[in-house]
Amino acid sequence: MRILYFILLLRLCVSSIPLHAQEAYQKPALSDPDSWSMILLPDPQTYMKFGRNQPIFDLMTAWISEHIDPLNIKMVLCTGDLVEQNDMLVPDNINGNLPSKQQWEAVSQAFESLDGRVPYILATGNHDIGFKNAEHRKSNYDQYFPVDRNWVSAKLLEAVGKNIENRPTLENAMYQFISPHGKKFLIVNLEFAPRDAMIDWAKALISQDTYKDHAVILLTHTYLNAQSEHIEKENYPITDGNYGKAVWEKLVQPSNNIQMVCSGHIGGADDFEAHVGFRTDENAAGKKVNQMVFNAQALGGGWHGNGGDGWLRILEFLPDGKTVKVRTFSPYFALSPSTWHLAWSTETFNTFTFELD
Repeated sequence: MRILYFILLLRLCVSSIPLHAQEAYQKPALSDPDSWSMILLPDPQTYMKFGRNQPIFDLMTAWISEHIDPLNIKMVLCTGDLVEQNDMLVPDNINGNLPSKQQWEAVSQAFESLDGRVPYILATGNHDIGFKNAEHRKSNYDQYFPVDRNWVSAKLLEAVGKNIENRPTLENAMYQFISPHGKKFLIVNLEFAPRDAMIDWAKALISQDTYKDHAVILLTHTYLNAQSEHIEKENYPITDGNYGKAVWEKLVQPSNNIQMVCSGHIGGADDFEAHVGFRTDENAAGKKVNQMVFNAQALGGGWHGNGGDGWLRILEFLPDGKTVKVRTFSPYFALSPSTWHLAWSTETFNTFTFELD
């Protein structure tokens, strides 16, 4: 009889585990119904280089599409490295099993679920230029993400810079966005390790009187490291680039209106804290500049794992016009009740609040 009772008790305990997980799980929702959201997508490259990983990134963009209304999503930013290799014909089957053309086609297809529904702005990373990794600055970016692809992004476009081939593309572009609360934003997208010409281009634009009351958000691929320091130097073949410290000194700090910087690029093994960083400094006008690096590409099994466990960030902009709540969420883990308990990263480096001036 005791054995029977023990078996019944064991079954009850086991069956109660999913119930507790379900009760603890909270679906993403706005903390204030009058807030709006911006989604920050980390580097997609490790999703793209293996065919088996690509559906995870498809899931992420499909999840965004489904939550445009519930989360009042008004903008999507991606930190770059859209592919692992920009122009490689033969994969080595170690660092990917797909040639570059199929990687570009896959990331392009993933964003189709957002076309015509929500604006998105995509940075270019070191893997989006050159052959494998920034051997030169030419990119296939414009072939897959031309200016007329997503009309809801195109209607926000204010100015376009020229790429290394002297052609205007969205690799360097500026967008004007007015939030539901009436706050004016400029979002400036700059190429990987931007050239002096592009820094000068951005600086001249954002300093115009027309934009003096705008809050400027800079999106660029490489900027902070995991210690939240401005990256001083990187050893890539290109020689005409500015990394984080130079971008801070030449563009961000001298500005009167840059108030946010978003970047990706960094990572280390299967360690979330090695993929993120945050710091606040003052610009020349004494306004706070909130600088965030967010990536996830080596999570889920390292550099040759699943691509990043589906992590993205939800930035909720509250109605007071200054408070921003940051939460880090995985639609991949949220897909099944058996993994709901993994869907939120609640560490202090992934869940926090900051304020805009």
